[in-house]
Amino acid sequence: MSLETDSNRTDRGSGTDGFGDAFYPLYDRLFHEDSEFVADVETKLAQARMTDTVELYLSRALGVGFISGLALWLIGLTLGYGIFATGLVTVDAFGMPIQNQTLVEIVETLRVPALVFCTGLVFGTVGFTVGFGSLAAIPYSRASARKREINMLLSDSVSFMYALSVGGLNQLEIIEAMAEADDTYGEVAKEFQSIVNETDYFDVDYRTAIRKQALETPSDELSQFLTDMLSIVNSGGDMENFLEDKKEKHMRTAKQEQELTLETLELFGEMYMTLSLFPLLLIIIMVVMQMIPQAAVSNEMLYLTVYALIPLLGLGFLVLVSTVKHDEPGDGYLSMGGSETRAETGKSGVLDLGLVEQYTGGHSVFSRIKNREGTHETIEVLCRPHVFFRDNPLLTLAITVPASLVIVATVMMAGRVPTSWNGMVANPIWGTFVYVYVPLYVIAIPLAIFREWNVRHRTAVVNQLSEDLRKLSSANDTGMTLLESLKSVADTTNGRLAREFEMMHTKVNYGTSLKAALIEFNNKYHIPRLARTTRLITEAQEASNQITDVLRTAARASENHDDIERERKSRTRMQVVIIIMTFMTVLAVIAILKTQFIDTMAGLEAGGTADTADAGSGGGELAEADLSDNVDVDMLSVLFFHAVTLQGIISGFICGYIRDANILSGLKYAVALATIALVGWSLVA
Repeated sequence: MSLETDSNRTDRGSGTDGFGDAFYPLYDRLFHEDSEFVADVETKLAQARMTDTVELYLSRALGVGFISGLALWLIGLTLGYGIFATGLVTVDAFGMPIQNQTLVEIVETLRVPALVFCTGLVFGTVGFTVGFGSLAAIPYSRASARKREINMLLSDSVSFMYALSVGGLNQLEIIEAMAEADDTYGEVAKEFQSIVNETDYFDVDYRTAIRKQALETPSDELSQFLTDMLSIVNSGGDMENFLEDKKEKHMRTAKQEQELTLETLELFGEMYMTLSLFPLLLIIIMVVMQMIPQAAVSNEMLYLTVYALIPLLGLGFLVLVSTVKHDEPGDGYLSMGGSETRAETGKSGVLDLGLVEQYTGGHSVFSRIKNREGTHETIEVLCRPHVFFRDNPLLTLAITVPASLVIVATVMMAGRVPTSWNGMVANPIWGTFVYVYVPLYVIAIPLAIFREWNVRHRTAVVNQLSEDLRKLSSANDTGMTLLESLKSVADTTNGRLAREFEMMHTKVNYGTSLKAALIEFNNKYHIPRLARTTRLITEAQEASNQITDVLRTAARASENHDDIERERKSRTRMQVVIIIMTFMTVLAVIAILKTQFIDTMAGLEAGGTADTADAGSGGGELAEADLSDNVDVDMLSVLFFHAVTLQGIISGFICGYIRDANILSGLKYAVALATIALVGWSLVA
């Protein structure tokens, strides 16, 4: 915990939080100053970069727990009184054989108050545990999230520091540059910011600051790196060789962690294959049970299985996968430092008109410029709406969601679609198509198309990134400046990245700085991987035009990323195939159950022919019963169709999340699998 953080905590704990202060006596009574739990929470608060003192934070958590416990205690008392005191549920004398009449009377007298008190006590305990535990768990959760992000970015961060070392920067300059790169290296940069803040504002030498941060960082890997760096600093060793060794080590570590993640995903894929078949087996059992006299299963169980169990299993599996598969940290944007224009940052909202908004209101001329700019932006969108939606795919929802609502409402008002459950049972395919498939197609298809276009448009620039960085390094090694190297690679290479190199060369010739051109190029595509490479090059080129080793390091890091990405695509492709084949199995089994079992049993008659009656004369009631009496064939057909539809949509989103760690990536799979379910059931029904 930095001294700056200590100061902030002192300010926060000086009586400014009345709620926490009110419960401090309770904290003082419950927790000893040497409590391991308090020490652990204090450590997690520091690792989560939360500015509260541990005393204030736990006092506030006790307050929240007390209030929630009191509320649930009152609810428990009310509920216990309503259940036991009113005679809604009667309980004997706790099942104990009591002979003494006086003792029996005492037990009978205290039975209801005891039950009401115990109910309130249980509810109050649960309320306090949930209130206190949820607040106390926040530092642990945030520290864990920071640890995960630090570990994910550490390999690229070490490569960045090594490239700066190769570029001629000393130890202090490397640490300062790392601290300033928080737009690219996120939580790793914040750890170095703590080191810089202590050395700049609190007169602490940077060796002590490094040692302190090594003890406080949530990441064991970063802690080990800082400890090893400190030993090199103290001994006066070669920092460049040290960073090179660490770079290679962490690249290997990144591949090993990727391998572990992929193996875990394979295990999850096998789990999903088993779990997704559980609702199918449950449906089959309940259908068979419905056909047996005096053992009928209620339809509510079937409804819960189809409309609750299937979605909950899919949602639970998505949450399970999200614990091991994470999005790439960062948004991919770089900043120039200081005040940036919209073109420099690359971040522009739909209604953001750029630099003129900073001056609107001061003079009337700026208001007129704003109006003209708004008109120009609107015309640009209307002239090329496909490009606008490619760059902002989620904005298609502003058109498709109202359109789907209008279509469904129009069909309902025209009376061409069932508006009741009985109507749905009578016409399941058409009703489900209108209520489920029309919104799915109208909303998901445009969003999936424009999102895929957006992703492919942006990622096309990194397809040749490693190779082009190698070419830049070779050109720079011949004595060309970085700008001349960009032009040389653009003239001898095809692809989108080469065209961007040519555009950067042109911008610099017309007066733009090379750093600004590089950042504008990066923010145009805003890919985190590209941002880290661009940040490395921009920092190095400010020191020298001869950055051959830096470019070679960037190429090596990019190649390592390519290797990991190829392995990930190969392994996740198998998981996607497993999930799709599991869905196809569910669809095939339910279709066979519908056509070969349900429809066949529905056609059987209880009496049968005379020969059948004679043959079954010794079979008792089961032989004489009509096995289809308890089965509503049409209702089962609707439930089966909805089951495979839900299974298809959920399986599609799971495929997309496993594939790209993005839920929207599953739209194309969801549409495809749902369409297979629709076509397949149309043939079956």
